[in-house]
Amino acid sequence: MTPGLFVSFEGPEGAGKSTQLARLAARLAEAGVPHVVTREPGGTPLGTRIREVLLDPLLNIDPLPEFLLYSASRAQLVGNVICPALARGEAVLCDRYADSSLAYQGAGRGLDAAFLAALTREVTGGLVPDLTVLLDLDPALGLARAASRGQPDRLERADLGFHGRVRAGFLALAAQAPQRFLVLDATRDPGALADAIWQAVRDRLSRSPADRSSPHLSGN
Repeated sequence: MTPGLFVSFEGPEGAGKSTQLARLAARLAEAGVPHVVTREPGGTPLGTRIREVLLDPLLNIDPLPEFLLYSASRAQLVGNVICPALARGEAVLCDRYADSSLAYQGAGRGLDAAFLAALTREVTGGLVPDLTVLLDLDPALGLARAASRGQPDRLERADLGFHGRVRAGFLALAAQAPQRFLVLDATRDPGALADAIWQAVRDRLSRSPADRSSPHLSGN
């Protein structure tokens, strides 16, 4: 198997992204595939500070500065972590990436999708995942799961209508790029989900980079 694969995990709050990412990382380690685990926002010292701001439940952040903060964290992560790892031929597993901005700040907050996509291309250099795992979940159930973990963050405190729009945004993105997205029902058994994700990753690792469904660099 050839490493150098970029895999992002997306989904509504409480969908189990972090759990499935950790399971995939463990399987890559067992298979001897070098890999890097990171997240958005975060993954760098700057990104970690930005994350603290974005998730602070005491702050009221308007949609545009919210998106710009995510973009700043993303630019730093791509330049300092993701691209260097891919250049070394490693697999990169990222808990959220640019699709989250299109779903949360686009579909959820109502910012112009074309503007979000254009700026995202600029800050990422057109970097897109080879595979995006979308764990789909009813937002009411997801928020209940998130609440069971403790005090909700700023995004988890948003109303159910917002989270419904976010879910619809994710599903619309998946419909637009079916070759890149693996959409899974997040209510399925975690082991079955992990098996489905591993199968998709193994399939892509077995291909040469030129034959993978989504090139790392894209103008779209």
